[in-house]
Amino acid sequence: MTLSEELTWRGLIKDKTFESIEWLDKPKTFYLGIDVGSADSLTVGNLAVFLLAKRMHKAGWNTVLLVGGATSLIGDPGGKNSERELVSREQVEHNKLGIQKQLKRLFENQKFSLVDNYDWFKDVGYLEFLRDIGKHYSMTELIQREYIAERMGEQGGGISYAEFSYSLIQGYDYWQLFKNMNVELQIGGSDQWGNMLSGVPLIRKKEGHEVHAMSMPLVINKATGQKFGKSEAGAIWLDSTKTSPSDFYQFWINVDDASVGEYLKIFTELDRAQIAKIMTEFEANKPSRLAQKTLAHEVTKLVHGLKAADNAATHAGALGQSSQILSGQVAVGDNVVEVLVKYGLASSKTEARQIMESGGIYINNQQSMKTEFEASDFHEGRVMVRRGKALKNTIVLGQK
Repeated sequence: MTLSEELTWRGLIKDKTFESIEWLDKPKTFYLGIDVGSADSLTVGNLAVFLLAKRMHKAGWNTVLLVGGATSLIGDPGGKNSERELVSREQVEHNKLGIQKQLKRLFENQKFSLVDNYDWFKDVGYLEFLRDIGKHYSMTELIQREYIAERMGEQGGGISYAEFSYSLIQGYDYWQLFKNMNVELQIGGSDQWGNMLSGVPLIRKKEGHEVHAMSMPLVINKATGQKFGKSEAGAIWLDSTKTSPSDFYQFWINVDDASVGEYLKIFTELDRAQIAKIMTEFEANKPSRLAQKTLAHEVTKLVHGLKAADNAATHAGALGQSSQILSGQVAVGDNVVEVLVKYGLASSKTEARQIMESGGIYINNQQSMKTEFEASDFHEGRVMVRRGKALKNTIVLGQK
């Protein structure tokens, strides 16, 4: 399977500036950038695009990973309806070191270049930047970009000149990487598409060379319709001190049946035949949760190593056995909210409804907002109910 065929099958191509996807099958050099202003760890929301980078690297592309020491000092306006708080240079440097460590683990034993845009921005003068870069951008084009237009509209929170200029800074990054490292493609999530387009025309105007950009779709939790990567307890981090390997594994175990096949394609290195076999077996016996167990083990192995994945799987298995001890009984038609309160998963009906509305209630490991228990919820006369991702907040009820 060629790279273009694999990325198409995995659903990893959304927007692109090149006409034919076969352009990807002739490896060159690409870059992927990330800002580090908000945290010293990646989340599972960041993971998908870095795994896209790994697939391209495996297919022969030279890989440049950019950690935005400069752009993080400004703040990316994309995806935000108000101004970001500025962070100090010291905090950015601290965050950068933590994320660089994670990138080295993800790309372990693979050759790639790791760069920081602060290295070339720290000596750039304001007048120099306006003359060499700003002169090539149209204000009309910039204010029409979706994320800027939203911030400037009646319902928007406004945008500072600093954040407005972020797109030009990212374009400058691409130009530097093209000149010094022969980069001809930038990849990223589709929420970055506006910024990613900034370098393409700049390089065409300044160098007379055609370079490209490609985005992948944002991963959406089909059960909630929300951007993938958060649980009731917040973000799922790749840093084991923020999210333990066991909780990390449990997060993946809890994904819904409708999404698990897609996640196997996006978040694992399993090939087409392997995933097809897993999904066939899973569809024939969904209560086995084979697809979720495979997904959890594969992703935990990628992020934390084989030993941590095996230990997390063992821990989850022990929980599954112990959770078969009945906490009580429930009947078809019983009110879910009342049951949550009765068995201590919520302190009140109001809290129970709030947890449910935020997607924090699971019935048989499936995120659920149903108001009453149904006959299909019971397997061998039992139903498992859980609040959030924490293993301890699980009860098993027998059918009356």
